[in-house]
Amino acid sequence: MSVRVIGGVYGGRKLDTPLGDKTHPMGERIRNALFNSIGNTLQDAEVLDAFAGTGAVGIEALSRGASHVTFIEKDRTAQLCIQKNLDVLGIINAKVIKASVNGWLETYRGDGFDIIFADPPYNDTQLAVISRLPRVLRPGGTLVLSWPESQAAPRVADTLEPMFDRVYAGARIVMYNFVN
Repeated sequence: MSVRVIGGVYGGRKLDTPLGDKTHPMGERIRNALFNSIGNTLQDAEVLDAFAGTGAVGIEALSRGASHVTFIEKDRTAQLCIQKNLDVLGIINAKVIKASVNGWLETYRGDGFDIIFADPPYNDTQLAVISRLPRVLRPGGTLVLSWPESQAAPRVADTLEPMFDRVYAGARIVMYNFVN
């Protein structure tokens, strides 16, 4: 399967994806709608791509102006694929963390992120892990969750409200912002 970067400096470039069905790359239509909704908030943002899979979402963020992306992926084949895509594109402002999101959250002690993309496997949505992600989100930041279309948007944290909830081709995209 081939996935391409839609817009920005790497627009049109193809990305390798792992063989098999362990990852479910976000479709181009969904990614395009997602990044059009985010708009200028992506410029110079520190981004976390949790459950990174192919890395397409984080690479799209870099292509459109993010200053740095941290990819979290536990599957070894997917990790290698993400790193290969970064190398082929010459991207150096990114880091691939080889861990589960849950395990990484246990040890992370950084300054947090402006935007967090979370696209957990639809057969194991890991709501308990997703609910811990807001602690690494900077004030004023945005959490973007890809969720199964058949399920209502989950309540992630008392401090976050869903500001955008749309369904695209089997996926529900929900954007959460801090409550004022």
